Amino acid sequence: MNVSTMLRAFCDAVEQRDGKAFAELFTEDGVYHDVFYGTFTGHANIAEMIDDWFYRTATDFRWDMHEPVSDGEMLYARYTFSYRSLLPEANGARAMFEGVAIMRLRGGGIAEYHEVANTATGFVDMNFVPERMAKIFAKQAAALKARPEMKRHLDG
Repeated sequence: MNVSTMLRAFCDAVEQRDGKAFAELFTEDGVYHDVFYGTFTGHANIAEMIDDWFYRTATDFRWDMHEPVSDGEMLYARYTFSYRSLLPEANGARAMFEGVAIMRLRGGGIAEYHEVANTATGFVDMNFVPERMAKIFAKQAAALKARPEMKRHLDG
Protein backbone atom coordinates (compact mmCIF):
# COMPACT_ATOMS: atom_id res chain seq x y z
CA MET A 1 0.00 0.00 0.00
CA ASN A 2 1.45 3.40 -0.91
CA VAL A 3 1.81 6.10 1.73
CA SER A 4 -1.08 8.28 0.52
CA THR A 5 -3.46 5.31 0.43
CA MET A 6 -2.38 4.18 3.90
CA LEU A 7 -2.82 7.65 5.39
CA ARG A 8 -6.29 8.04 3.85
CA ALA A 9 -7.27 4.59 5.20
CA PHE A 10 -5.90 5.65 8.62
CA CYS A 11 -8.01 8.82 8.70
CA ASP A 12 -11.11 7.17 7.20
CA ALA A 13 -11.07 4.40 9.83
CA VAL A 14 -11.12 6.98 12.63
CA GLU A 15 -13.87 9.01 10.95
CA GLN A 16 -15.97 5.85 10.40
CA ARG A 17 -15.36 4.47 13.91
CA ASP A 18 -13.81 1.35 12.40
CA GLY A 19 -11.25 0.28 14.98
CA LYS A 20 -10.67 -3.07 13.26
CA ALA A 21 -9.71 -1.44 9.95
CA PHE A 22 -7.55 1.07 11.81
CA ALA A 23 -5.74 -1.63 13.82
CA GLU A 24 -5.06 -3.67 10.68
CA LEU A 25 -2.85 -0.84 9.43
CA PHE A 26 -0.49 -1.70 12.31
CA THR A 27 1.84 -4.64 12.76
CA GLU A 28 0.63 -7.31 15.23
CA ASP A 29 2.85 -5.78 17.93
CA GLY A 30 2.17 -2.21 16.77
CA VAL A 31 2.08 0.60 19.30
CA TYR A 32 -0.01 3.78 19.20
CA HIS A 33 1.04 6.56 21.57
CA ASP A 34 -1.96 8.88 21.90
CA VAL A 35 -1.36 12.41 23.12
CA PHE A 36 -4.50 12.23 25.32
CA TYR A 37 -5.08 8.59 26.26
CA GLY A 38 -1.62 7.08 26.46
CA THR A 39 -0.18 3.96 24.88
CA PHE A 40 -2.10 1.15 23.16
CA THR A 41 -0.32 -2.01 21.96
CA GLY A 42 -1.53 -4.71 19.57
CA HIS A 43 -4.53 -4.91 17.28
CA ALA A 44 -7.18 -5.46 19.96
CA ASN A 45 -6.08 -2.52 22.12
CA ILE A 46 -5.61 -0.18 19.17
CA ALA A 47 -9.09 -1.07 17.84
CA GLU A 48 -10.54 -0.43 21.32
CA MET A 49 -8.85 2.96 21.42
CA ILE A 50 -10.73 4.02 18.28
CA ASP A 51 -14.09 2.36 18.96
CA ASP A 52 -14.30 3.21 22.65
CA TRP A 53 -11.77 5.75 23.90
CA PHE A 54 -11.98 8.19 20.96
CA TYR A 55 -15.77 8.09 20.77
CA ARG A 56 -16.43 8.16 24.51
CA THR A 57 -16.42 11.97 24.67
CA ALA A 58 -16.46 12.99 21.00
CA THR A 59 -18.18 12.41 17.68
CA ASP A 60 -18.01 13.59 14.06
CA PHE A 61 -14.25 13.15 13.69
CA ARG A 62 -12.39 14.69 10.77
CA TRP A 63 -8.74 13.86 10.14
CA ASP A 64 -6.56 14.88 7.22
CA MET A 65 -2.87 14.20 6.60
CA HIS A 66 -0.83 16.71 4.63
CA GLU A 67 2.57 16.66 2.91
CA PRO A 68 3.73 13.15 3.89
CA VAL A 69 7.45 12.37 3.75
CA SER A 70 8.79 8.82 4.01
CA ASP A 71 12.01 6.93 3.45
CA GLY A 72 10.23 3.56 3.74
CA GLU A 73 11.17 3.14 7.40
CA MET A 74 9.83 6.38 8.85
CA LEU A 75 6.78 8.38 7.80
CA TYR A 76 6.07 11.95 8.81
CA ALA A 77 2.92 13.88 7.94
CA ARG A 78 1.47 17.16 9.10
CA TYR A 79 -2.17 16.74 10.09
CA THR A 80 -5.33 18.64 10.88
CA PHE A 81 -7.82 16.94 13.17
CA SER A 82 -11.14 17.86 14.72
CA TYR A 83 -14.18 16.42 16.44
CA ARG A 84 -17.39 17.57 18.03
CA SER A 85 -16.86 17.40 21.79
CA LEU A 86 -19.46 15.73 23.99
CA LEU A 87 -17.95 17.16 27.18
CA PRO A 88 -20.48 19.32 29.06
CA GLU A 89 -18.34 22.46 29.13
CA ALA A 90 -17.77 22.30 25.36
CA ASN A 91 -21.44 22.85 24.54
CA GLY A 92 -21.09 20.77 21.35
CA ALA A 93 -18.14 22.80 20.03
CA ARG A 94 -15.85 21.47 17.32
CA ALA A 95 -12.39 21.10 18.86
CA MET A 96 -9.60 21.63 16.31
CA PHE A 97 -5.99 20.52 16.50
CA GLU A 98 -2.95 20.36 14.28
CA GLY A 99 0.15 18.28 14.62
CA VAL A 100 2.72 16.00 13.07
CA ALA A 101 2.27 12.24 12.88
CA ILE A 102 5.46 10.22 13.25
CA MET A 103 5.29 6.58 12.22
CA ARG A 104 7.89 3.82 12.25
CA LEU A 105 7.05 1.37 9.45
CA ARG A 106 7.82 -2.34 9.26
CA GLY A 107 6.75 -5.00 6.77
CA GLY A 108 4.08 -2.82 5.18
CA GLY A 109 2.47 -1.82 8.49
CA ILE A 110 2.83 0.80 11.18
CA ALA A 111 5.06 -0.54 13.96
CA GLU A 112 4.83 2.60 16.08
CA TYR A 113 2.84 5.84 15.95
CA HIS A 114 3.34 8.95 17.99
CA GLU A 115 2.63 12.59 17.42
CA VAL A 116 3.53 16.10 18.31
CA ALA A 117 0.25 17.98 18.65
CA ASN A 118 -0.84 21.50 19.38
CA THR A 119 -3.54 20.67 21.91
CA ALA A 120 -4.04 24.21 23.21
CA THR A 121 -6.31 25.22 20.32
CA GLY A 122 -8.72 22.35 21.00
CA PHE A 123 -8.78 23.05 24.73
CA VAL A 124 -9.75 26.65 24.04
CA ASP A 125 -12.45 25.45 21.62
CA MET A 126 -13.86 23.20 24.37
CA ASN A 127 -13.88 26.00 26.95
CA PHE A 128 -11.43 24.31 29.32
CA VAL A 129 -10.63 26.48 32.32
CA PRO A 130 -6.96 27.47 32.78
CA GLU A 131 -6.52 25.17 35.80
CA ARG A 132 -7.62 22.14 33.77
CA MET A 133 -5.26 23.05 30.92
CA ALA A 134 -2.40 23.48 33.38
CA LYS A 135 -2.95 19.95 34.75
CA ILE A 136 -2.96 18.48 31.22
CA PHE A 137 0.16 20.42 30.21
CA ALA A 138 1.95 19.29 33.38
CA LYS A 139 1.17 15.66 32.51
CA GLN A 140 2.48 16.19 28.97
CA ALA A 141 5.63 17.83 30.35
CA ALA A 142 6.26 14.91 32.70
CA ALA A 143 5.82 12.42 29.84
CA LEU A 144 8.29 14.35 27.68
CA LYS A 145 10.85 14.49 30.48
CA ALA A 146 10.51 10.73 31.04
CA ARG A 147 11.55 9.89 27.47
CA PRO A 148 15.11 8.56 27.05
CA GLU A 149 16.02 11.14 24.40
CA MET A 150 15.39 13.94 26.91
CA LYS A 151 17.97 12.72 29.48
CA ARG A 152 20.73 14.97 28.14
CA HIS A 153 18.40 17.96 28.38
CA LEU A 154 17.65 17.27 32.05
CA ASP A 155 21.26 16.92 33.19
CA GLY A 156 22.62 20.01 34.96
